[in-house]
Amino acid sequence: MISEDVRARIRRLFFAEHWKVGTIAAELGLHRDTVACAVDTSRFSNCRFRGQALILDPYRDFVRATLEQYPRLRATRLFEMIQGRGYQGTVFPLRRYVRLIRPVPIREAFFRLSTLPGEEAQVDWGSFGKIRICGAERALSCFVMVLSWSRATFARFTLDQTLESFLRCHVEAFETFKGAPRSALYDNLKSVVLERQGDLIRFHPRILELAGHYHFAPKPVAVARGNEKGRVERRIRDLRESFFAARSFGTLADLNRQLDTWLQDIAHQRKVPGQAEKRVAEAFIEEQPRLLPLPEHRFPTDTIKAICSGKTPYLRFDKNDYSIPHTLIRRPLTLVASESVVRVLDGEVEVARHARSWGVRQQIEDEQHLAALGADKRKARDHRGRNRLFAACAAADPFLAEVALHGGHLGGTTSRLLRLLDQYGARELDAALAAGLTATPAPLRRHSGAARSPPSPLHMFSTSAAEREAPQCPLTCQSRATRACKVSSSLRIRSRVMTDSVMPRMRQKNR
Repeated sequence: MISEDVRARIRRLFFAEHWKVGTIAAELGLHRDTVACAVDTSRFSNCRFRGQALILDPYRDFVRATLEQYPRLRATRLFEMIQGRGYQGTVFPLRRYVRLIRPVPIREAFFRLSTLPGEEAQVDWGSFGKIRICGAERALSCFVMVLSWSRATFARFTLDQTLESFLRCHVEAFETFKGAPRSALYDNLKSVVLERQGDLIRFHPRILELAGHYHFAPKPVAVARGNEKGRVERRIRDLRESFFAARSFGTLADLNRQLDTWLQDIAHQRKVPGQAEKRVAEAFIEEQPRLLPLPEHRFPTDTIKAICSGKTPYLRFDKNDYSIPHTLIRRPLTLVASESVVRVLDGEVEVARHARSWGVRQQIEDEQHLAALGADKRKARDHRGRNRLFAACAAADPFLAEVALHGGHLGGTTSRLLRLLDQYGARELDAALAAGLTATPAPLRRHSGAARSPPSPLHMFSTSAAEREAPQCPLTCQSRATRACKVSSSLRIRSRVMTDSVMPRMRQKNR
């Protein structure tokens, strides 16, 4: 209901000022229907619309029955359905009719959940976009566990949502809490539930092993019922808005250190909902003695994978290649990966150990593995040296390509560049190679007299200034053989000239 003065103002704006209903509603902060009722717009209804409404009459029962069965069906779909049954009108009267008769969804009411100390924890993943690490993009996720009674929280950022990370974060959470809850609530994620038919659930074997080790009961919530674990959902939202937004960090370890500080200084200093006299830290002190004691041994969470290499001494794991002894290629091996280390086992014997890389398409190598292979195969040394150059200097690839294009000796050039790499470092060598590629040779002096052909690029890379400045005459039948010999000589010495041109620049930078 609106007051009489508001009704009078609406009618004045409509009849005297000729404002539209929508404009009046926006100006006065009222609903359009309220304004229309005050103006009594039914007196101005267009008879054309009445005709359209009459055309719709034979289909009203069908529309009503369809909406009762499918309450969220759109008016455009209903329009197509009644067109197939002979409707000749437009969609607009149908939309007005659907707006009036569409069933209003019944709002669901919920009980307030209460738990006992140490009884329950709620667990979930949160996605926080992507970060760039080791030159590649990785998905950034956050594992969150909340004790339902005290609201004490454990959270840890990871670079994946694999089963191994899921188990490892459980172990770290239990060690942080110095105990385990009696039950844990989950979504129906594949790390917990492999298959579900109603209340019949087939759990993942690894989550059952974890539950048996720490003596808690995994409990998946009903399908699409995230409200049953609202405490952890609320904490993820809190992390997204109060912690992660506008935060800068250097590494993943730095981000997790900041997260631990935020949890202790901010999140655990808040009041416990429903217990205004207690803070989260104080409530956790009361709850911690009621958690289940931890077993003597830590649950193993490493990735264990049977694997076999191809014809090269590398194993592919998590989009990266890890070297192994060349004598073990094409043999069944066991790969054991933790968050920081990748180990390779032949039976029970460890044959390789590498720091784990979170980049993409990287080669993680042990020089001893490749040195043994290089001793067996001399040709492998050249390819190994070029691979080392390509990995260290971005300009090495186009530089060697230019040498190969003009017939230079790749082996000798690679050896000299490797010596420069060891002597000056990757940054200095890369800068020198880039400068060598962009350097332009000295212009040739014109020779008066006979006409000349354009200077050859090979001519610019001669060993002496006299040869570079010498005039070039068109090839004749008599001089063709002599010219071919000179071209061949230029091809052979070009790689040495290009490499030698790099060394003065690097010596100058070193000084």
